[in-house]
Amino acid sequence: MDEQASQEPTGGTGQEPGRPLDRRAELSEFLRTRRARLKPEDVGLPDFGRHRRVPGLRREELAQLAGVSVAYYTRLEQGNGRNVSAEVLDAIARALRLSGAEHAHLTHLAKPKQHKKKVSARPQQVRVAMRQLIDTFDSVPAYVVGRRSDILVWNRMSAAVFGDWAQLPAQERNWARMVFLRPEYRELFVEWEQKASDMVSFLRMDAGCHPDDPRLSALVGELSVKSEEFRRLWATHDVKEKSHGVKRLHHPLVGELTLSFETFKLVDDEELSMVTYHPEPGSASAEALRLLASWGTDAVRAGTSAPRQ
Repeated sequence: MDEQASQEPTGGTGQEPGRPLDRRAELSEFLRTRRARLKPEDVGLPDFGRHRRVPGLRREELAQLAGVSVAYYTRLEQGNGRNVSAEVLDAIARALRLSGAEHAHLTHLAKPKQHKKKVSARPQQVRVAMRQLIDTFDSVPAYVVGRRSDILVWNRMSAAVFGDWAQLPAQERNWARMVFLRPEYRELFVEWEQKASDMVSFLRMDAGCHPDDPRLSALVGELSVKSEEFRRLWATHDVKEKSHGVKRLHHPLVGELTLSFETFKLVDDEELSMVTYHPEPGSASAEALRLLASWGTDAVRAGTSAPRQ
């Protein structure tokens, strides 16, 4: 028998500014949205053509695939992950066809005691040697990003490509805030929608690890209030990790740039990552980046023309 439609997600963010994220609600909504995206034929189950009052698989179908009782799975989907074993989570992850990032997110939500990390009130720090290393990259945009998508340090080429972040207050040097709240970044990223989706997925992963982080809760609340696009993407509960890829930019000085990016987690602090961008050798983007490097501070001042506060 189908669940009542009222049991399914309403599409809201469920997040108010300043309120800690509810791990039970996060677990419940994550499982529901993952189940809703699957159809019987996707997982080899027969579909007898009966009218379904909810999208995706029924709970009993998912429980059958995972090899657990319907009552057990229902308790888990209602947010009660207490005493759930890693083996059961693995089975449910396989049944839901979760990616590696989604599987990790499910584990963080369902078994917080094993993964809970104390959130320090101190700002994240980048070692002096790492700062010096980034500054030596004369022709490669590079920066270090930390928790909540905060940008901690960057080199001159990053400022030339993405805008002079030194003009912004420290709390505004945050990728999520810039992508959703600053129009110049909507113009900078050719595939802005993909960049926005990536940012929300990153914050979801962070929230699964640190639901009690007040600064993260405040950020999610602020973006939920100020951006309709953020509210819509946050409600999907999508999570993914992207360690490399390609970004297409429309720079105000040199026009189109196609840059590959690589992400390197720092061994001594896995919550910090260095991100670098580089063009294909001999390409028009390589020549454009060379021009930006030669223009020095003039290019930095132009950047994305980040307004002064």
